[in-house]
Amino acid sequence: MKLKKLFKKAMSIMILLPLLSNVNAHTVDRSVNGNTMNKVPKLSVQLWSVKDVIGKDFKGTLKTLAGMGFEGVEFAGEFGPYKNDAKGLKNFLDSINLQASGAHVSFEQLNPSNFDKTVTFYQQLNLDTLIIGWDERAWHPQGIKEVVKLLNQLDKKLAPYNIKTGFHNHDHEFNDFQGTTYWDYLAMNTADSVVLQQDVGWTTYAGKDAVEYVNKYPNRTLTTHYKVRIPEGVKGKLPIIGQDTIDWLNLLTANINVGGTKWIVVEQEEYPNGLSSLDAVALSKKGLDGYIKQL
Repeated sequence: MKLKKLFKKAMSIMILLPLLSNVNAHTVDRSVNGNTMNKVPKLSVQLWSVKDVIGKDFKGTLKTLAGMGFEGVEFAGEFGPYKNDAKGLKNFLDSINLQASGAHVSFEQLNPSNFDKTVTFYQQLNLDTLIIGWDERAWHPQGIKEVVKLLNQLDKKLAPYNIKTGFHNHDHEFNDFQGTTYWDYLAMNTADSVVLQQDVGWTTYAGKDAVEYVNKYPNRTLTTHYKVRIPEGVKGKLPIIGQDTIDWLNLLTANINVGGTKWIVVEQEEYPNGLSSLDAVALSKKGLDGYIKQL
């Protein structure tokens, strides 16, 4: 009888093993060369990419993006019917298996008058990263010092809320400044906890090496914009991931092993050959998926 019971127990375990292995299939798929310590970051999309359609059909657009396989969205001021209903927006995101990977905001939205309102809204979205998406002072000799000061102040002010702040580059931040660049000055004079959200499209457009900048400032590219911006004079390439000039494999490796990157955020600002914004995003997502499979 004991042998019979042991045999039945063994058979039950054998039957369950394939089912149990599927529980972590998603995690295994995201590992790099079998190393579960080095995880491919989650994939998000900057909603500015679909600015032409999201205002007309907010819910439908997000459902389409979720259907492409994105796990998150990065907000840029468009919330559809949920402009004053963060909890409702969070429930909608949950219903289509999307997370808020972050948001682009302005310094004004985080000034003393607006700070509480802004933070409360994003806290309800369970969001932990607020990036300053644009500020012209970031490439002016005196303005850059103001930007650095504000970022350091916000870094401390947001810490009790478990929210990080950071800055997003364009090409201008790579102009020369004090023997280096404005971007380097910002990186070297802000706290290590301030996120350097590199937009690799603008970095390469400025003639800089995106991989080098991930390696130069370890654990600071917690979110990274994967966008293509074709450098001037380059022919035969398209602003679509996989049809461009960027060394995506080495960039992915740097993000994973050095950058501390939690979110890769696809951003599409150009739509070649008459593509719709959603179709262009889908092509870049497909191209990125192809590189991830090569890791």
